[in-house]
Amino acid sequence: MHSTARLMIAASAVLALSLAGCSASVTDPDDTDGADPVRFAVEKPDSLVPANQFASYNIVIAMFSPLTAIDDAGEITYVAAESVESDDAKLWTVTLREGWTFHDGTPVTAQDYVDTWNHAAYGANGWVNGAQLAGIVGYADLNPVDGAEPTATELAGLTVVDDLTFTVELNAPDRQFPLQLTAGQTGLYPLPSEALTDIDAWEEDPVGNGPFELVDGWSDTDPIEAVAYADYAGNAPSIDAVTFVPYLDTATAYTDALADEIDIVAIAGSQVAQARTDFGEHVYELDAPGVDFLGFDLTDPRFADPRVRQAISMAIDRNAINDAIFGGSQVPATSLTAPSMPGDPQGVCGEYCEFDPDAARELLEQAGGFEGDLAVHYIANWGQEDLFEAIANQLRQNLGIESVIATPSVDFAAFVDSVNSHEVNGPYRARWGALYPSQQNTLTAVYTATGEGNFGSGGYSNPEVDALLQEANAADTFDESSEGYVRVQERILEDFPTVPLFGNRYLYVTSERISELHTVSGSVDLTKVAMASAAS
Repeated sequence: MHSTARLMIAASAVLALSLAGCSASVTDPDDTDGADPVRFAVEKPDSLVPANQFASYNIVIAMFSPLTAIDDAGEITYVAAESVESDDAKLWTVTLREGWTFHDGTPVTAQDYVDTWNHAAYGANGWVNGAQLAGIVGYADLNPVDGAEPTATELAGLTVVDDLTFTVELNAPDRQFPLQLTAGQTGLYPLPSEALTDIDAWEEDPVGNGPFELVDGWSDTDPIEAVAYADYAGNAPSIDAVTFVPYLDTATAYTDALADEIDIVAIAGSQVAQARTDFGEHVYELDAPGVDFLGFDLTDPRFADPRVRQAISMAIDRNAINDAIFGGSQVPATSLTAPSMPGDPQGVCGEYCEFDPDAARELLEQAGGFEGDLAVHYIANWGQEDLFEAIANQLRQNLGIESVIATPSVDFAAFVDSVNSHEVNGPYRARWGALYPSQQNTLTAVYTATGEGNFGSGGYSNPEVDALLQEANAADTFDESSEGYVRVQERILEDFPTVPLFGNRYLYVTSERISELHTVSGSVDLTKVAMASAAS
């Protein structure tokens, strides 16, 4: 369910804020020792265990540091790791940097990583991000199918070499493995040994290995105070303190930002036009690893012909929708992956992602036309009504289908049930937010039978696609991998199982205290926030 939920979450990084109608009160910044903290509106956190969080991402990536990162040029850099190396792309050696400690002062060791990964991967523990370790030898033994008992408690592919070195054996060669160790895969962060002996006690006052440490524990309703960790071994953050303020209502957070009571708030694309009026230069559009698309029930004979799906794609004016609804803030899709992905082959979708209503109607006629009602399915109360009304109107007008109706499900659960039970009678809203900066993640998750996001492509899979993915994964270099993923996209687009809509940008508004924001995996990088006083 959690992977399905991630598939469906909207372009706003904090969609959940819009689902209810109350907010947490903001603490008086004068009550915080030291510098006035940056106040960051977040959704209600569920857990601060990195491998078991689903709604606490912004807090977790501030408290923890990944092994690797990717720079602005798309090149691998190292954070907590000194190096991640392999001769064959299957057996990897991870060497840690010296001097890294948890917030309680204990050293971070290779054993900590191995123990945490084993705990996260062990299916009986039920940690929601454990599947991020599925590529490691032995994962299947810890997660047998059909409810069978695990036959092991540790991943056979993990070996501690010494205090600062461990090896990882993968099930198959994978040149992208270093990218999988970047910030988005929170299931790969380390925990100190005592955390795994009593995880509930540790979570009351958690410690990480990252740039910020909590001041005094946390709750899911009260503001959570964090300060820069004085002994952090990475690059020192640009701010001294941050207070995470849980909200259930994005409108209230937005209003508080206008009043300078909150410094950073995520907004939806539909809010950006008003935000530009309200906040001026304090609106930030950050490249994100997500893509929005339409899925289809591929068992429905009306959609069996790829030309029908291609016609629907060509009948949608992405540029007009982007301008009218998103204020031009999103990126009309021309590929299957986010434009910010290294090597993303922009334009690979070709004519089928270009608005051409005449060609769309002709293509639909060649496929035998379309009979009956066409529904365009989405989730009610997620701020998407205008988007799907626009898509329905365009399909009605441009394809000549008499009855095209934007059809909301009452809630997320009902939407999932309707798709899984094959009750949808038209295209449905889907999304994938990649967990690491590689085309591999989106292509594998959405377009393979065992992918976490395969729900969004109607269960699509193709043995040729699988083989091309394996070939790209095993390439000798990153560049060759990227070239291989282009071939994967080309092959998938021959089948055209989905309609690409938009590459995402995550949108934020800030108070006047903030002069610059940067991104990490589409979210705000709190280590690089520039304050107006510092910039002046």
